[in-house]
Amino acid sequence: MTDTPTQLFIGGAWVDAADGATMPVDDPATGEILCHVADAGPKDAKLAEDAAVQAQEEWARTAPRVRSEILRRAYEIIIERTDELAHLMTSEMGKPLAEARGEVAYAAEFFRWFSEEAVRIDGGLATLPDGRNRMLLSRRPVGPCLLITPWNFPLAMGTRKIGPAVAAGCTMVLKPAPQTPLSSLALAAILKEAGLPDGVLNVVTTSHAGEVCEPLLRGGRIRKLSFTGSTAIGQLLLAQSAQAVVRTSMELGGNAPFIVFEDADLDKAVDGAMVAKMRNMGEACTAANRFFVHRSVVGEFGRRLAERMGALVVGPGTRDGVDVGPLIDRTGRAKVEELVADAVERGAQVLVGGRTPEGPGCFYPPTVLSGVDPASRLMDTEIFGPVAAILTFDDEDEVIRRANDTPWGLVGYVFTEGLDRALRVSERLEVGMVGLNTGLVSNPAAPFGGVKQSGLGREGGRVGIDEFLEYQYLAVPVQ
Repeated sequence: MTDTPTQLFIGGAWVDAADGATMPVDDPATGEILCHVADAGPKDAKLAEDAAVQAQEEWARTAPRVRSEILRRAYEIIIERTDELAHLMTSEMGKPLAEARGEVAYAAEFFRWFSEEAVRIDGGLATLPDGRNRMLLSRRPVGPCLLITPWNFPLAMGTRKIGPAVAAGCTMVLKPAPQTPLSSLALAAILKEAGLPDGVLNVVTTSHAGEVCEPLLRGGRIRKLSFTGSTAIGQLLLAQSAQAVVRTSMELGGNAPFIVFEDADLDKAVDGAMVAKMRNMGEACTAANRFFVHRSVVGEFGRRLAERMGALVVGPGTRDGVDVGPLIDRTGRAKVEELVADAVERGAQVLVGGRTPEGPGCFYPPTVLSGVDPASRLMDTEIFGPVAAILTFDDEDEVIRRANDTPWGLVGYVFTEGLDRALRVSERLEVGMVGLNTGLVSNPAAPFGGVKQSGLGREGGRVGIDEFLEYQYLAVPVQ
């Protein structure tokens, strides 16, 4: 921990908060304080914005290959420091080391992907229909950006936003979640080492998100907001962005349906359920929230899933053999406890788990509930914990209607061996992504995002850089 930066990163320098304030970073496995980091206020945010605005013009003129090579060097440094970054991540948010190492690889891949996209920003030349004019199209960086990242994937959510912004030629102010600032500060240090010019990336850690972010969004100099977090906060930020017409991309909440048809391969379905539900202890917007299982196989599916979930080892993420770490904090655990208690009161049967262990830390056991009442609160609330809630269905139209009966539409999972049904159901689901006979959809090469109240825009893939570019049209008369 002693080598990890704990100050703000503004204009290429590590600085204390203007008023000297700090905030604690807790270990969710023990409840102990790991360290204190700078706690920024509005003055600090203004300095970070000034640095980004000042650096924008020169950074936009930087050759694409230069930007590409900076990202490539940062990718290589991250890979070299996998263990160091994984231990840091596990310390501040709890995920087991094996999973943290997987996130480091996932995070690094965004830098490699966008290092390749940086040199492929295109434009065009065309003759207009009247034949007397040419249309010259170029693509330009949107300008200084505000990037707001969540605590559940503290390294990958940073690289998923910073990568395309750097590739496009945009400067940035990054505000990480207060629970997990250390991964973002470490990332800033890596980018500085990789050669990113001063002022291009600025990091403000703060426990006063509203006071720090709202003036930036309303001030008119920030031209792009990229946010990952809850739908409620996203809606607030959209309203704040409206005054200055800030361009926005939003990756918000989810309520993912996991549908198991009668012809599904149950081995595949249970394997997929373990990934879709238990990745990151269930603290993921892509986590399967509602398990719709055909009546003819619900008993066998529930038994197998409960057996697999019950075999998982719960404990501190740094301990060998641990499969499930703590939840992020006591507030998060209390939410899970309340949702399970509500479902049980409404008649759900607990197949495994369901009881909070004694002792320190924010642990909650992997839990499977069957016979869940559709009126239960966890049916329309993002659980963000290791709880699988199973409901039954009888026919295809019914399950599609129930799966779509939510304001969210991030991802859905479909398990069937019938090709016609797979395509038909996938097309009818109101989601931005579908996992077909798989529980994992996230990939840097694929466009990530949802519909309805799950967000606006896409991150990753060939289109991820588009969120940070504007078209400019030049009319050229032909003599």
